[in-house]
Amino acid sequence: MTDGAAPQPEPAGEASPWPWSATWPLALLTLISTFNYLDRSLLGLALPAIKHEMGASDTLLGLASGLAFILFYSVLGIPIAWLADRYNRRNIIAAGLAFWSVMTALTGIVANIWQLATVRLLMGAGEACGMAPSNSIIADLFKPDRRPLALAIFGTASSLSYIVFFPIAGWIAQHHGWRAMFVAMGIPGLLLALLLILTVGEPRRLSPPPQRLALARSLGNDLAALFGNRCFTWIFLGVTLMGANVWAAGAWTPTFFVRVHKLGVGEVAGIIGPARGLIGIVGILLGGALIDRLPRDRIFWRIGIPAIACLLAGPAEALFLLGNSYSAWVGGFALSSFFSLIHQAPIFAAVVNIVSERRRALGISVVLLGASLIGNVVGPSMVGLLNDLLATHFEDDAIRYSLLLISVTPLLAGLCFWRAGRLYAAHIAPAGGGA
Repeated sequence: MTDGAAPQPEPAGEASPWPWSATWPLALLTLISTFNYLDRSLLGLALPAIKHEMGASDTLLGLASGLAFILFYSVLGIPIAWLADRYNRRNIIAAGLAFWSVMTALTGIVANIWQLATVRLLMGAGEACGMAPSNSIIADLFKPDRRPLALAIFGTASSLSYIVFFPIAGWIAQHHGWRAMFVAMGIPGLLLALLLILTVGEPRRLSPPPQRLALARSLGNDLAALFGNRCFTWIFLGVTLMGANVWAAGAWTPTFFVRVHKLGVGEVAGIIGPARGLIGIVGILLGGALIDRLPRDRIFWRIGIPAIACLLAGPAEALFLLGNSYSAWVGGFALSSFFSLIHQAPIFAAVVNIVSERRRALGISVVLLGASLIGNVVGPSMVGLLNDLLATHFEDDAIRYSLLLISVTPLLAGLCFWRAGRLYAAHIAPAGGGA
């Protein structure tokens, strides 16, 4: 049972042509999303220096890096997405981008851990304006059979941030200090916000006008309709588990390299950038292209392929964390980078295909709530707590075992997506269309 909007059948034959008029909006939204990922990830790169300067425990640093940011990012994401389903999404993205960029720059002048947590809270509020409205705009710009590839391109933002900007940020931190890094990385977002306003328009909607739409149902009824869809519920669970993986890895992998492999911050950025970036982007695009070329009657595999990728990511993470030889941990890190983000684009495409048009931003925001808030509670914060508990026995190697959390969560997520794929197939097939 869906939330009220069955996907519309499409004529058989070749896939819909690529809408080239949508290419610039997609490119700009992807670049904006790159800074969305970059700005939140910078703190993980700076954690060792901040710990040394401020003398905070790993538990407190985990809360500041994870929970403080996520409280506003995930909770405010729901009402912001509800507004984005009714009002101008481009303006919401631009305002949020400008605000979180200012907060990124202000991170470079904080004096203590409490000011850091406050700035992270406010940064989360700004970044909540990015992902869900952007996914909704892209869904309006591309037909259903083109959405997995379009959203795969959009999903390369995280990898692009590691490839292009993470090494630059690491170089600035190593030569000019972590504070200068935050200031330098906050400035470009202000320019991008202006560029978005000047060059991208709000796509035309097919749903009722905002005035009638806002009165149609309450936010509570919309949320109840989403979770009344069992396919959506299993997707929510899977994305939540992968959120724990991605956020914990993002927050603590730089510290893992410093403590276990004794690398400097510049070396860490040089390793994470190519692996999480280049290898990750290959996985994202290959997964999106593969799903884009699936025959329309292979509905299950549009979620089944991401499920398999998650099941393979778990052992790869374990090899990375437990491998002692250079070839073992580098190979594990490369494989985990390849598999861990393949799920995002097809899963988001599935969400916008199983909810009504006027719930697209809200549906994306709800799964991001699971990935962000719940994922962070059991992600960075839990790893930080386990680090402190295990440090008395394992010392610097404690992080090696606490991070094993990121090898378990993908296995569970893969099972959830597999179940969602079965339900997705049963739902989509009668409508006669593809995803």
